[in-house]
Amino acid sequence: MTTQPPSLEGALEAVERDADSAIRALTAALKAARKAKSAASVGIVRDLQQATESAFELTAQAATAADDLRRGWQFDVGAWFSSGQYAQELLATAAALDVQAFESDDRILCYPTIVQVAPADATVMVDKQKDRRVRPSVLVRHLQALQQRPPKFKPESFIESLAAAYDYVVGAKGLRRGAPAKLIDVHRVLTLLPGAARDYTRQEFARDMYLLDQSGVVEVRDGRQMSLPASALTRGGGVLTTVTRSGQSKIYAGLAFTEPRR
Repeated sequence: MTTQPPSLEGALEAVERDADSAIRALTAALKAARKAKSAASVGIVRDLQQATESAFELTAQAATAADDLRRGWQFDVGAWFSSGQYAQELLATAAALDVQAFESDDRILCYPTIVQVAPADATVMVDKQKDRRVRPSVLVRHLQALQQRPPKFKPESFIESLAAAYDYVVGAKGLRRGAPAKLIDVHRVLTLLPGAARDYTRQEFARDMYLLDQSGVVEVRDGRQMSLPASALTRGGGVLTTVTRSGQSKIYAGLAFTEPRR
């Protein structure tokens, strides 16, 4: 009975080696068959017998190599994904390649990207884009490349949406103007439409809060300025966690918009 390799990466490496062997065997058989054709086309009968025998033997070797290739792929991908082992392998691969990533609520955060493993079809969602390239080393290097690109984020538009949602929370909860509001309540307002919370998750919201925080944009059109108080709000739970550019965990809890001091 064939033993399953201890990782998807290892299983794919083994298949890659078997495929290389099959390619070499098939190439040699093809070369022999072409030599037989060439000899026949001009009537060099002295070479023809040797070429046909060689083509036959090499084709048999190629068939064996192809069968080894087929038999070598016995990895239970579905079980690996559904058990959570794929996510753990992905995190371990990221650590080995010095790419900062960590798991949060069934998602993998790797600044500025959010990865969701999809066990149903053994794929991943990278910032909501389906990717079928699930070899851990390949995916991690892709995430590493994404880190080198500037994020597609518009802080000016985002902060205006935050201010509007904040004002709604302040009014609904009877808070004084400028008082801290919980970010989870602000996110709830931003995702009031059916299905919106699924389309714009807390992880994505936390990531965007960090990007806004890093942008330095704090003022909205009406002149109020944003602050991100946390100390008093983290004790009540419901905080948002994301990963920073350097790979550290970052917590956000509250939001306030206040008039600038005169």
